[in-house]
Amino acid sequence: MNQYEAFIFDMDGTLINNMPYHIQSWLALFADLGIHLTEQEFHQRLSGKTNAETVREVLGSQMTDSDITQIATRKEEQYRAIYGPQMQPVAGLADFLHQSQAAGVKTAVATSAGPDNIEFVLGGLGLAGAFTAVVGAHDVQNGKPHPEIFLTAAARLGVAPSACLVFEDSRAGIEAARRAGMDVVVITTALSASEAQPFANVITAAEDYRALEPRSLLGLKKT
Repeated sequence: MNQYEAFIFDMDGTLINNMPYHIQSWLALFADLGIHLTEQEFHQRLSGKTNAETVREVLGSQMTDSDITQIATRKEEQYRAIYGPQMQPVAGLADFLHQSQAAGVKTAVATSAGPDNIEFVLGGLGLAGAFTAVVGAHDVQNGKPHPEIFLTAAARLGVAPSACLVFEDSRAGIEAARRAGMDVVVITTALSASEAQPFANVITAAEDYRALEPRSLLGLKKT
């Protein structure tokens, strides 16, 4: 059985535990517009979607590109203002990335975030040059659970999809990886280990990266 050749990381909820701040910003914005969603409803309907998909899902398909840009810009500015002072990586991330590179594993980020938030996070964590490829919402037409973002990352790495191991925190991301033919390690910032394990392409789940060792993961390949 072949080993993995690449690790592909989701960003929000996987490199950083920031999803509560994203959700807080979205719910406040929608409430201002007269639409009230719960956090559970947000997870069920909108997890993994791009900003454009989120706006159209909640406010209707009649929203123009200009409308979406205006709303998304407002939301992201609020998110960065409240999360920036508290930004920190998921525990053990830096060591895990260093060990992955030492093991010869290629690494990429595949996120539904746009360029500003990618720069905000990777720059804020000092990881701007830590990944061979970075794929964001601006690089694809379809958000998760569509597999496009993971397939694009694999292509940029020059690695077959089946040789990529994805690190994710959401159901939509797990499903996107499954459709791409990729196995998943779940970082349990949004899902518990018991919620993650029933997915057929999940090989393990962990609270953070301190309990994970790259060379050990290479031997757990399923697909």
